[in-house]
Amino acid sequence: MALPYLEAVLCFMILMYIFETYLDIRQHRALKLPTLPKPLVGVISGEKFERSRAYSLDKSKFHFVHEAVTILMDTTILYYRVLPWFWKKSGELATNVGLNAENEIIHTLAFLAGVIVWSQITNLPFSLYSTFVIEAKHGFNKQTIWLFIRDMIKGILLSILLGPPMVSAIIIIVQNGGPYLAIYLWGFMFALSLLMMTIYPIVIAPLFNKFTPLPEGVLREKIEKLAASLKFPLKKLFVVDGSTRSSHSNAYMYGFFKNKRIVLYDTLIQQCCHEDEIVSVIAHELGHWKLSHTVYSFVAVQLLMFLQFGGYTLVRNSKDLFESFGFEDQPVIIGLIIFQHTIIPVQHLLSFCLNLVSRAFEFQADAFAKNLGYAPQLRAALVKLQEENLSAMNTDPWYSAYHYSHPPLVERLSALEDDSDSKKED
Repeated sequence: MALPYLEAVLCFMILMYIFETYLDIRQHRALKLPTLPKPLVGVISGEKFERSRAYSLDKSKFHFVHEAVTILMDTTILYYRVLPWFWKKSGELATNVGLNAENEIIHTLAFLAGVIVWSQITNLPFSLYSTFVIEAKHGFNKQTIWLFIRDMIKGILLSILLGPPMVSAIIIIVQNGGPYLAIYLWGFMFALSLLMMTIYPIVIAPLFNKFTPLPEGVLREKIEKLAASLKFPLKKLFVVDGSTRSSHSNAYMYGFFKNKRIVLYDTLIQQCCHEDEIVSVIAHELGHWKLSHTVYSFVAVQLLMFLQFGGYTLVRNSKDLFESFGFEDQPVIIGLIIFQHTIIPVQHLLSFCLNLVSRAFEFQADAFAKNLGYAPQLRAALVKLQEENLSAMNTDPWYSAYHYSHPPLVERLSALEDDSDSKKED
């Protein structure tokens, strides 16, 4: 008799849904508060607060529905053993079109093709509503339905192009890895992550957005001067046309070693009236680089990945585990899916811990920008970005502690103000 692994997974999934729904309810109540937090009174305009409140409440209501549908579908699929049925049917389909379903790679690709189709069908209504109802209602959506469809088709084609080689490699590694399987899997994923970090901004991202060099001018000069003062090996400075899809703004950097690049969303340039405000945001991002946050984060992810693969090697041959989920055979991809379900408790704990570290990194990057003399400009930029993105002004402390990778605006402004005050006293 198989051990009740499935029942344990379902139980924890439901408990986590109940816990996270409780946090969502707490956050929803915070969003309904009719007044700004005291530190933001006089900083955020009343008109922006009301718009932010309405936007956040609409997203919160949508989130309740989306999460309820998701947990219902996920638990139904597991409880009624839909996965083993779908695995069997995908093999039959492969055979019917003249493919050899006895080949695990072919069978797996047929299975994953069906999963992609199912995911597109079930996610499409939510994506359409989020983009063309909520985002459009609050003035953020800028893309047409044809651009939306084009992006979706491009994403599917990329999955078809990149998915089979990666899946095939993983199956071959697992089938032949022996006692060093965890090391081989980690080595492959490490190399793959480096490859994707290299080709994504150069090959994949331009398929969806247009990247143009930041024009010569005061802003470019100030960013290049800041990068040079920190010995940041800036090679290229781009503007991306984020406004073709959304009014939300961002900035990021990428690249290895001496080949670093900075990307500014055109919406960021539009929303920040003064060049120094944009430069302060870049100073914050460069703080992450100077303080090695990106390195620490990458190492942490690689370590967690290695530990997960180590755990997978311990359970991948557990017949009871597969039987509990309704499988007679032990396909590699199914083993990985089941394993991911069995470590849900660990994943939630690790996610919480990573958010704690991420928020600490954000405070450190803010302090770095402050030490460069950008505290007033960064405060102004953070306020402006909060207003323009209609981000939540009132946040529940439990909800933000559990979910947020960035500290709430009130906490960031307070830290910058405290630092400035202490510096004045010195």
